[in-house]
Formats: sequence, structure tokens, C-alpha cells
Amino acid sequence: MMMTTHNTLRLCIDPEATERFRAAVHSRDPVSGMTHNFYRYPARFSPQFARAAIETFTQHGDVVLDPFMGGATTLVEAGLLGRIGIGLDINELACFLARVKTTPLTGADIKAIRLWLRKAIPNLNMRRMAKRPYDWIAAGYQRNISTRQTWPIRKTLELALDRVSLLNSASQQNFVRAVLLRTGQWALDCRSDVPSAAGFRNKLEQFLDEMIEGVRAYRQAAALSDSDLPNNRNSTRTLILHRSAEGIDDEPAITQYGPPKLVLTSPPYPGVHVLYHRWQIFGRRETPAPFWITSTFDGNGLSHYTFGDRKNPNLRTYFDIAQLTFRSIARIAQRDTLIVQMVAFSDASWQLPKYLETMRAAGLEELKMSNASDSRDGRLWRIVPNRKWYADQRGSIGAAEEVVLFHRPST
Repeated sequence: MMMTTHNTLRLCIDPEATERFRAAVHSRDPVSGMTHNFYRYPARFSPQFARAAIETFTQHGDVVLDPFMGGATTLVEAGLLGRIGIGLDINELACFLARVKTTPLTGADIKAIRLWLRKAIPNLNMRRMAKRPYDWIAAGYQRNISTRQTWPIRKTLELALDRVSLLNSASQQNFVRAVLLRTGQWALDCRSDVPSAAGFRNKLEQFLDEMIEGVRAYRQAAALSDSDLPNNRNSTRTLILHRSAEGIDDEPAITQYGPPKLVLTSPPYPGVHVLYHRWQIFGRRETPAPFWITSTFDGNGLSHYTFGDRKNPNLRTYFDIAQLTFRSIARIAQRDTLIVQMVAFSDASWQLPKYLETMRAAGLEELKMSNASDSRDGRLWRIVPNRKWYADQRGSIGAAEEVVLFHRPST
């Protein structure tokens, strides 16, 4: 229930639900369970937070929208809880991951994937000739992974990827690419020491076993939640679109579901440097190799994924794009749609007021969650441990903190 007190809009839920939600916001448990750990996507929020938000603010069969879905935490939890999940992202890598995480494999699929690995492992040998992906190389997708330390990993990936086509279905092939992606990230991203090819093969087998168990658990849990969804709903329980949120109010694939009950998301952070699309090799040497591994395309600089250059004066481009996208979100919503965001700032002293002003200009009004706040500004803040990206932390609240914001359409 929403009500107004002293010109401050309040989001009122029962104390028990409030406490569960607040505990989920502050949870520092590692990301785990089901398909959540398939890939370490930057700035992902925890499954506990997503689950608590969906359980608290929606009912079985409701539509949950994430317009900046990233690692697809919202979609996975929506599927597990019997909600209809809609996810958008301008990053094709994010869309690939979302599809793999929310595609239940059959027993036949799993059997075929295990057989593929059993036959593939002996062929991942440094003495074998690898088929070079010259088109990808020419486009720069192997940049910085052919050094003296990294070439054995690159070659092992080439040998494995050349055999992906031996699998019969797209879902099987995508799952194997996701296993290779996770293993490649383990071997190369933000590491000072690169493992051997033998170490890579061992980890590949380990990750494949773990991910098969994760997707099996997801299939079983999602099937239970899906069994009693309303029959008059569209048969697609999860919709994933590679596109911007701007203009989604004119997107038939989305509007056919009706207004979402909950928009649960984490948009790009103002002024915070986050590599959503590349790995860092030995420090700041970037590689777009994840796109090659997943057979997706990048072709865009960092500013494309973060609403503009963080050095842009007053982050003008960032706030202009944010206003356009959230205006479309407001138009597709209805009065009782709740928009819940997890956001961080490089300098909250001026960026938070500007962000809230941008939300108002987009047609949204802020709500405060009664009895949930633990800060003087009446909002719910959380500390983020072990943050791995760079930000200007001159402000009173640095990028190591995130805030949960609640909005609804103002009309």
C-alpha cells in the first residue's frame, strides 16, 4: 500500500516483510545457487535482494521487468518464483547470458553435453593444430590474449570452440559456450598469474559439472512455479530482448504482456567506471574476447554501455539518456507499478539529487519505504565489499555504497 504523509510518499508494507527486505539488501552472502554463478557479471545485485523484492512487491503470475538486466539475476528469480520475466539490455553478451541462465536443459541435452566434453578433452592438446578464427582476430576480439603467458589459454579456447558445432541444438551449443566463457574468465580476467592449459582443462570439467547441476536445479524449481501460472498468459514466461529501454512503450513484444507490476533493475552508475563488456588482462589491458567465445558482437566503446563518458561535464549525456529511458519505462507502467533500483554514485553529494531530478523529469515520483531506512536521508543504503572498478570517491558517499530507490509513475 502507498500513502502520503507530510508531502512524502511512503511505501508501507508489514514489518515482517520490511525486515526481510532490508536483510536481503544488506546481505553479503556470495552469489550462488541455480544458474546465478554461471558468469561473474559486473555490478550484479544479489539473488537474495532480487528474490526479496519480487516476493514482497508482486504476486504469482505478475510481470517483472528489468530494463538493464545485465547478468539476468532478476529474470532467473522471476522464473523461480512463478512470475513472467522481461529483460532488456544493449549488451549482446548480457542477452546471451540471460538466455543460457533461463533455458532449462532436458536430460537428453545434459547427456549430449557430457558426451561432448568427454570427447573434446583429449583434443584440447597444445600439440594439435587449432583452427584460427581469422575474422574474429581481424576485428580485434583476441586483443591481448596472444601474449607469451596467455596464448595456451587462447589456443585451448580455439580448439574447444571449433568442436561446439558438433552439438545438435542451439541450447546445447550456447550452454557449452557459457562454460567456456566462465572458464576463460577464471583463467584471464583480473589475474596476475595465468594458469596452464592443463589447469584450464581441469577447471573446464569442474565448471561444466557445477553448471549442469545449477541448470538442473533451475529446471526443476521453475517447472514447479510455472505449473500453476494463469493459462490466459502468453506461453513465453521469459522474454529477452537485445535493445535499449528507450521506446519500449511502442514495442509489441513487450506491450502484449500488459503493464509490469514491478520494475527491478540496476542501471549504469553515474560517473562509475564499469567494464560490462570486456575482461582486464594483467591490469588495464582490455580484451573483448567474451564476445568471440559466445559468438556475439561488441563494436562499442565503454560509453555505449554506461550512458556516456564518465568525464563528460556534469555527466550531461548520462542524465539525458537516463531521462529518455525512464520516460519510456514510466509510459509502459501503470500507477501501481513499483520501480525499484539499486544505484551507486561516484559523488552522491550532487549526483543523487540530479538523479532524482532526472526521475521526476521522466514522469516518476520517489517513495520512501516506511521503517526500512537506516540513514538520515530516509533511504536504504548498503556497503558493497570488494568492489573492482574505479570511481572518483571525493563525494560524501562513494561508489563503494549503493542505495535502493523506490519510484512509481507520477500520473
